[in-house]
Amino acid sequence: MEGKNKPKIAVLLAAYNGMEWIEEQIISIFAQKNVDITLFVSVDLSTDGTELWVENLAKTTTNVVFLPYGERFGGAGANFYRLIRDVDFTKFDCIAFSDQDDIWLNGKLDRACSLISSQKCDVYSSDVIAFWSDGKRQLIKKSYPQKKYDYFFEAAGPGCTYVFNIHSALAFQKFVKKVANLAESVSLHDWLAYAFCRQNGFNWVIDDQPLMLYRQHDNNQVGINDGIKAYKKRLDLIKRHWYRDQVNTISGLVFPSFSLKLNSYFFRMANSFLFRRRLRDRVILMILIFIAFY
Repeated sequence: MEGKNKPKIAVLLAAYNGMEWIEEQIISIFAQKNVDITLFVSVDLSTDGTELWVENLAKTTTNVVFLPYGERFGGAGANFYRLIRDVDFTKFDCIAFSDQDDIWLNGKLDRACSLISSQKCDVYSSDVIAFWSDGKRQLIKKSYPQKKYDYFFEAAGPGCTYVFNIHSALAFQKFVKKVANLAESVSLHDWLAYAFCRQNGFNWVIDDQPLMLYRQHDNNQVGINDGIKAYKKRLDLIKRHWYRDQVNTISGLVFPSFSLKLNSYFFRMANSFLFRRRLRDRVILMILIFIAFY
């Protein structure tokens, strides 16, 4: 990735009924400076013509690849697992994830690749700027200091900010191919990617420079997790043990012995301040563990 040659980036885009936004997102992807992009698109079974639009784009654009269409994935995670399994990473320097509805600022991949090529990290993610149709914008900070075990309890941020060097990407791809029925057990691919890479010694940097507009709308599968409504939703997931089950499943897949430790109430209490990056989240989780709500 040094010298005059631009780094070759494979951008993996998972789409579903995205005609309202996908063109604007793809325009912003190909507006990225100082990188050579090939875009791979997987479209979940859609009803708004997204697949036809992407198919036509792939026919007229040499660096757009439309993966075979017709399968029902049922969620972004399953769609991304398909992209990770089926795309040949070996021709690229870096691999990036993309949603269908955001807008990338033109220095996003250049900054990620610069940090990776300078060996400051193996995997990059960042803060984002959330935006709404009414013009409202809000900085979403994910770049709080990383903790010893945070990757088992949360993602590094939105997966659409993730950029992997080829070594971490190939390792994660091998892992995804190895685990059967992965989409059924872990719905959030970005959380699993963060846990796998951190546990396997890949250096992960969460950048405090936001270079992406993160669109918020009613169809977001995962939004910014902020505000009263979002906190009620998260408490409900904890109450129904979805969150605990995901923590146990992810830790069991990437570090089984740690998963066994989590069975101990005393271990959870003693280490609760190492489970999340943001102080407020650490305090809340500690209380939930203390009262046995977690």
